[in-house]
Amino acid sequence: MSIPESGISIIVTVKNEEKNIGRLLESLSKQDCLFEIVIVDSESKDRTADVVNSFKDRIQYITYIRKRSTRGEGRNIGVSNAKFDYVAFTDGDTVAGDQWGCRMLESLKKYDIVAGRTVQKGSDHYSRLKRVELLMDGKEITAPSANLGYRKKLFNELGGFDETMITAEDIDLNLRAVMKGATWKNDDSCIIYNYTRDDFAGFMKQAFWNGYGRRQLKKKHGSAMKKLASPSIFTGEYMNFLYVMRFFPAFAGYISCMIFSP
Repeated sequence: MSIPESGISIIVTVKNEEKNIGRLLESLSKQDCLFEIVIVDSESKDRTADVVNSFKDRIQYITYIRKRSTRGEGRNIGVSNAKFDYVAFTDGDTVAGDQWGCRMLESLKKYDIVAGRTVQKGSDHYSRLKRVELLMDGKEITAPSANLGYRKKLFNELGGFDETMITAEDIDLNLRAVMKGATWKNDDSCIIYNYTRDDFAGFMKQAFWNGYGRRQLKKKHGSAMKKLASPSIFTGEYMNFLYVMRFFPAFAGYISCMIFSP
């Protein structure tokens, strides 16, 4: 199906998101600009595909691709199937704010990269945890790919997401983009609502893989990582029980990467 004019391609990677994907698609269906949605499903075992198909009468341009893939690989597949020159990434368990894709599109016409504002929802204990920011030349490269826009030309020049990364593939991409001199905008009008994990085991597992990813980053970008700035983590806004607790699985993940992926 041909698309007549410029718009934005929204890339969504999913796996077993039957309970959540409808909520995201409902929020995206209300946008006023021209857009398409490309969903890459890593072989869900639930009814994710059925929920996506139920929106095809309400969303004019929607593509569903079923292929087993990592998150980075899935996003690369999505971009390779995108019809527009501007792409925005989010996840299947989020909800888009009012005109999120359209606001991304307007900013991407002026900047190479746009990082939106991610609002955490869910259990207060987990949603209040701050992300530990890493800055390169004043740009927060830890801006998550659940709310991130790229010009497709730049994305392709960078080679897309590194599919060998277990986690932190978005940090890696952002770091490479900033080192290349890409222009960047933090746009707080591009809002994504992210629903945090509400179980302790899932929280600790995520911390482990975050630590694993940080080691992969250091291995790949050793000298560049030394140039990164980070706010002090020993302040009241960071220091609480859960923040301290997630240090231990993160450290275990970091060491595991050193041992098993030297």
